[in-house]
Amino acid sequence: MEALSLATVKRQSEHAAARPSQPLTLRPKPAAASQHNVAPASKTSAPLEGLENLLAYQRDVWERAILFWDALRERADNMLEHERLGLPPLLDFRSETVLDARTFERPANYALLRIVEAESADAEHCIEEGKPPVVIIDPRAGHGPGIGGFKRESEVGMALKEGHPVYFVVFFPEPCRGQTLADVLHALRRFLEAVAARHPGTPPVLYGNCQAGWAVTLLSADCHGLVGPTVLNGSPLSYWAGEAGVNPMRLSAGFLGGAWLAHLISDLGDGRFDGAWLVQNFESLKPEAIWEKYANLFTRIDSERDRFLSFERWWNGFYFLSRHEILAIVENLFIGNQLEQGLFRICEGCTADLRRIRNPLVIFASYGDNITPPHQALGWIPAVYRDTADLKAAGQRIVYLTNPHVGHLGIFVSAGVARFEHRAILESLGELEALEPGLYEMRIDNPTGDPRCHKPHYSVSFEPRQVEDLRFEYPRAAFEQVRAVSETTEAFYRTIVSPWMQALANPWTATAAKWLHPMRTSRYLLSGSFSPWMHGIAAAADAVRRSRHPLPDDNPALIEERALIARTTGVLEDARKRRDAAQEGLFGRLYGAEP
Repeated sequence: MEALSLATVKRQSEHAAARPSQPLTLRPKPAAASQHNVAPASKTSAPLEGLENLLAYQRDVWERAILFWDALRERADNMLEHERLGLPPLLDFRSETVLDARTFERPANYALLRIVEAESADAEHCIEEGKPPVVIIDPRAGHGPGIGGFKRESEVGMALKEGHPVYFVVFFPEPCRGQTLADVLHALRRFLEAVAARHPGTPPVLYGNCQAGWAVTLLSADCHGLVGPTVLNGSPLSYWAGEAGVNPMRLSAGFLGGAWLAHLISDLGDGRFDGAWLVQNFESLKPEAIWEKYANLFTRIDSERDRFLSFERWWNGFYFLSRHEILAIVENLFIGNQLEQGLFRICEGCTADLRRIRNPLVIFASYGDNITPPHQALGWIPAVYRDTADLKAAGQRIVYLTNPHVGHLGIFVSAGVARFEHRAILESLGELEALEPGLYEMRIDNPTGDPRCHKPHYSVSFEPRQVEDLRFEYPRAAFEQVRAVSETTEAFYRTIVSPWMQALANPWTATAAKWLHPMRTSRYLLSGSFSPWMHGIAAAADAVRRSRHPLPDDNPALIEERALIARTTGVLEDARKRRDAAQEGLFGRLYGAEP
């Protein structure tokens, strides 16, 4: 079959995802009143009706405003309570601890859990004989674990429903003292060995979300024969790749001077890097998305409150990385781009070579993901394998599937994606392992349109593709210059400045820096503990809920309000695009190439 370029695939995906617009519904025009039977309308009725509508809208706005601020108060209280409890994983499934890496000879702040409950039933009753175990690893990129299973319709939930034994890898808020990336990888290897020993003859299926995806890739390169198919969800393995005007985050090191800033933050944190900085970077990437989040809560406060609070409980749980870990990640992956080149140094005398991976890989990416676009998820393949013949000669099978619109978190959070794409992957494991070596695109045909349907109501095909079509052009020389600048500034900081920063830092200053971070202050200052007047908001919200009078969705004032919100979103989006374009222009002038 003739290979298609990734751009062509994107157009086909967008075309397949398109839906016919809903027909415009017109209200029937009221019949004209009879001159003989109906009295003429009063001249004052229209103004009175307009005044009544205005007062009703004002009342609705005030009620929604009180409920909105009360939701933010409850979010703040939830955040503080979560902190008091030690930031436990937000899994919606009962589990038991199998291994705790904090007790290892080389400790790491990771643990392996076995999911023991599904839909209020013992998970053992759901397991089908012969199905391989599924090990899900969540990203350690500022937040805590649980996003892969913090609701029933999730990666954990789908794997349980498909009859797989499920294990979940969690981590704790604080890294072990002096913890390195090598310590983490050694701990993960021991976890996989424990799972394989519990299920002999059925190598575990690995799920790596975002940052955990490239960690799983390193693990797969080191665990030949120990693991089965590996699913990489929104995982950046080729960080320099991207689309000009769409993926500006990859340029940030060129403006910040490299890895020294992460080193400084870690020093001020007494050897720990605060994950709140990473989350702040995510939020600044698309300001219009943050505006829409709060605007949607305000306009739909009656239906969105619980969903908002559930997600924010995870989003505002900020975890720490050790200084060694964040520097290894920034220098090797984000700035050095050394993973795809086989230069990622794990420990003394050991570098990661992706050509050593022999287990099948499934790469799930989305064109709506501006944090890990398909360029970064797939661009490593032609960097590791010269062409399709080289990939086949290596005996490797790589399958990718793309979504045309879902955002970064939606790849492993969206219930619709979990019900459809992730279940389709699990249901197709046998076909995947039977493929001949090569590159394939996984295409899912679902005539019913129901994301909950099972085979044979939908079909999966694996269409051959060419490695050569995944080559993405980007200014490699410019990024090489960024890496050189980073190495110079980091060497200066490490030698001259870092010893002084470490001497000044202590647990008290690190704790103060933690609680003064704007990602935390913007939340907890709205709690009743810090702002006593928020108790008045809570009391007012209780009164509003007892006598709530929401307006119908087709109210003209509400329609105009949503139109204003949409226009504001457009203004913010336009401003963000101008900002990104200016950054790219400056990057090109600084480093001699247009991204």
